Amino acid sequence: MISKKMTISRGLAGLLGVAVVATTTMAAMAASPAEFYKGRKLQMIVGSDPGGGYDTYGRLVARHIGRFLPGKPSRIIVKNMPGAASIVSVNYVYNVAPQDGSVMGAPQRSIPFAQILGKKGPRYLSSKINWLGSLNNEAGVVYTWHKAKVKTMQDAFKHVAIFGAVGPNDTEYYPSLLNNTMGAKFKLVMGYSSSTTIRLAMERGEVEGQTQSWSSLRNGNPEWISGNKVNVFVQLSLKKHPDLPNVPLVFDFITKEQILPQFTVDEVKTYWRLMLTEKAMGRPFMLGPKVPADRVAAMRKAFTAMVSEKKFLAEAKKRRREIVFVSGGEIQKMIGSMAAAPKKTIENLASLIRYKGPIKRGKEALARHSGKVTKTKKGGRRIYLMFKGKEVKAKVSGSRTKVMLNGKKVKRKKIKAGMTCTFVYPGAGQEAKEVNCKK
Repeated sequence: MISKKMTISRGLAGLLGVAVVATTTMAAMAASPAEFYKGRKLQMIVGSDPGGGYDTYGRLVARHIGRFLPGKPSRIIVKNMPGAASIVSVNYVYNVAPQDGSVMGAPQRSIPFAQILGKKGPRYLSSKINWLGSLNNEAGVVYTWHKAKVKTMQDAFKHVAIFGAVGPNDTEYYPSLLNNTMGAKFKLVMGYSSSTTIRLAMERGEVEGQTQSWSSLRNGNPEWISGNKVNVFVQLSLKKHPDLPNVPLVFDFITKEQILPQFTVDEVKTYWRLMLTEKAMGRPFMLGPKVPADRVAAMRKAFTAMVSEKKFLAEAKKRRREIVFVSGGEIQKMIGSMAAAPKKTIENLASLIRYKGPIKRGKEALARHSGKVTKTKKGGRRIYLMFKGKEVKAKVSGSRTKVMLNGKKVKRKKIKAGMTCTFVYPGAGQEAKEVNCKK
């Protein structure tokens, strides 16, 4: 039987424990940015699959921004948290992650608009997010595979083109808006995990095109551009990209003759201007809403310093990533201007960017490439093997990739050059689902 004295003692101990935790937390929150970040491990939550544009930009920042933060954090760990076009990751950073400045987010640029336009899933207010800045001011494009019947926007008004889509992001929004305001005939196959997997589906002949950023297309498959493998026929931007002087803007097609009869030209232009504000956000980065103001300021200052540094710019160039910096303050203004649009306009736009055709789900076929391992890098995070006379590589996750050696599950660092392995993955350079090896 527990005595009253013991019960009181335990109660006091519990209260003291709570008091200690509270005191420790308060002390941590009161620490200066330099004190807080000194030697600390930080996290970068990327709201997309490994290997795509958002992931590449996120990892680029993670490798460099620490040098510009006061106190010099020891390491920034990147964690991919895909799902619902980054809504899953932003919900986490906004509601679950510590609000102390130790967790950054690298979401898709559609995130503010998913919330403002009333999409299901967001548990955040875009205006309350602490936006750090963006690494690019993007131009979107509409394009098809070279074998597709639709090669121009005029073709798209006459013939069906099957496009791949992720979900509530650019890949759904823009084809739907073209359909619903101008009578284009895009049909969407939904449920791909990223624009990268859609491009693989294009090569397999499952879909004929997609909408995405010009930089991701240009950098992800440069051989498509040089080899005329795709038809790039519309720019989704407020102004033309220097690379695409002869590709018309979407506004060139917003005429009285082309738009659907229930709209005016001014109405359609308003919808497109609101949506294309999103493009100006490019590749945004964020902190949670309750992070102390001095740490937000320190992080923004670090971003500004990083984007003009030679070492950072050299790696961005090496990785073929365009850098056009947009400040956190500018992003806040963009979001504010969209949120201030008339409620009716927002409601109409929310309906117009929703795909209204029959929903077909895409299947992400996995390739199986077998051969001798030529080398490994970064403790097995990258594994290379020879397949049909060419060296191919796979990214290997410590948590998501199943790594087997002689029928037993092992750590990725156990895989060595000379072993015979099979990659099970979407395609060369992508993250493997499985790596099966034999000595």
